[in-house]
Amino acid sequence: DPAALEVTTVVSWLPFFHDLGLVMGVCSPLVTGRPAVLMSPLAFLMKPASWIQLLAKHPRCFSGAPNFAFELAARRTSDADMAGLDLSQVHCILSGAERVHPATVKRFVERFAAFGLKERVVRPSYGLAEATLYVATPHASDTLRSARFDLGKLAAGVAQRCAPGQEGSTELVTYRTPAAHPTRIVDPETGIEQPEGHIGEIWVRGANVAEGYWRKPELTARVFHGQITRPSAGTPAGPWLRTGDLGAISDGELYIMGRLKDLLIVDGSNHYPDDIESTIREITGGRVAAIAVENDVTENLVAIVEVKQRDDEDQSERLDDVKHELARAIWKSHSLRVGDLVLVSPGSIPITTSGKIRRSSCAELYREGEFQRLDVPV
Repeated sequence: DPAALEVTTVVSWLPFFHDLGLVMGVCSPLVTGRPAVLMSPLAFLMKPASWIQLLAKHPRCFSGAPNFAFELAARRTSDADMAGLDLSQVHCILSGAERVHPATVKRFVERFAAFGLKERVVRPSYGLAEATLYVATPHASDTLRSARFDLGKLAAGVAQRCAPGQEGSTELVTYRTPAAHPTRIVDPETGIEQPEGHIGEIWVRGANVAEGYWRKPELTARVFHGQITRPSAGTPAGPWLRTGDLGAISDGELYIMGRLKDLLIVDGSNHYPDDIESTIREITGGRVAAIAVENDVTENLVAIVEVKQRDDEDQSERLDDVKHELARAIWKSHSLRVGDLVLVSPGSIPITTSGKIRRSSCAELYREGEFQRLDVPV
């Protein structure tokens, strides 16, 4: 990206023990000789506006953060926080490290458009530590691009586009895959390359891919030495990095569905927790964890939902209304019945150091009955 040469300053609040924080906030400035303006992650969480203020104060800056940070900054930055500040010179803000929600990017851009922020500045980026954090991102001149896909078809392993606004669909952002980083969609069980429009595990290769894990030869062989069965013309048999992410190629561009290990199988169909969580989040605005919990016969969908409490006599009735609204929305969008909706206080859902939902921990807490439910009378 030639435009990257115009960057003058790196701005970051991400912790150094997180790979994106380490590479962007420490390694990149050292390698390129550019100055870095760094702030504490705690300072950002206490006052999200401080990140936006730093972006405005350092023209031609480069930054990045997970999706939740864009949501937080858009909600908790006031006009008073932005008084006299100009975002028109911000070069690029990457959104990565977790699934990028188009609605979040749009809210962020709309919130700060009055202060000069350009839509093309926010760039969804897909990568992982094993590929030096970079696999695919739009061009610098691209505005946010996305497409809607039929959820029923996704559950059957097919990425079929549908009309904007169609019920039972989900919106996914578009990623461009550079020629230098070949990307293929592969059946994780058989190693067979999938045709366009079919979902499988994302496999990548290139100079950005590491040689393996330190002193872990068996894990290295399993993850870094993937072999494609009957590769297509121009496709090497291997080695390929198995990312553990599910995706599909549609019209020559990459779309990401979620982590293979997080895939929910309910009533015999595949469902992506990110899609279900997005449906709920549009109603509640807080953190959500969608998990599948086994009973004696099958797996049930369980959603852990953070909601704000109110000190009023109608709290119980209000929470019942919320649960009914959520159940209707999930059925309407995903044709799924919810086995249990667990309403909890903000901060109850465990997250990683980069803000990702720890779904496996949520499942364990649910099975042990350790969530303090707001929807159950004390």
